[in-house]
Amino acid sequence: MTLEIQLNEIQIGRYGFTAAGFYPNWQNKQLKLTEFPEIILEWQLDPDSMKGTCVLKEKVFAVDLNPFLGVIGMPPEETGIHSTFPPRYCGGNLDCKELVAGSTLYLPISVDGAYLALGDGHAAQGDGEVSCQAIECPMELVDVTVKLNKELKLKNPRANKPSGWITFGLHEELNEATVQALDGMLDLIGELYGLDRVQAIAIGSSVIDLRITQIVNGVKGVHACLPHNAITIK
Repeated sequence: MTLEIQLNEIQIGRYGFTAAGFYPNWQNKQLKLTEFPEIILEWQLDPDSMKGTCVLKEKVFAVDLNPFLGVIGMPPEETGIHSTFPPRYCGGNLDCKELVAGSTLYLPISVDGAYLALGDGHAAQGDGEVSCQAIECPMELVDVTVKLNKELKLKNPRANKPSGWITFGLHEELNEATVQALDGMLDLIGELYGLDRVQAIAIGSSVIDLRITQIVNGVKGVHACLPHNAITIK
């Protein structure tokens, strides 16, 4: 079965932080981050203007805010203790900035009872979450509606956001994550338009965008995007 999580409303708190240089991620040595001091940015968040500001080198830097939850998911079916750090087929630490209010996330249910968990508030993030953190922040309000879909069968997460569909691939290797994301998108295009997989990838090559969700959680994420009304039938 599939769990549908409709994100109705997400309201951020008024502060956040970003850390860089702390974690032994793959990129720290290659990018020579270890040659510099670790850093924490402290952000002031304005829910009215949807701007975040921080002070760096005696200057005030500002960014646009785009709040979402980094973690939406269920535990895997294997018994034992599982880290919340890596994302999985059943969701978890997806860290996808596309999952804003108005989106619906579809997750394969992995265990009886689902045990859905939500958290890891973000005020803003770029694709990739390159420092291992974006603007991490508390949430004043997260309103969701959860539904059980007994008919839809998925191998990986899928989402319907205000601007289009997305399908996810999750794997330690970026190439394999890409294949998984495309696999889910070909399934979706087949469902929406009645096309086989070769037909779906042929027409999809004009409209599908591939994006790196995140690269810092051990298991890397890729999501394929299909804008609403990108394909029409006359």
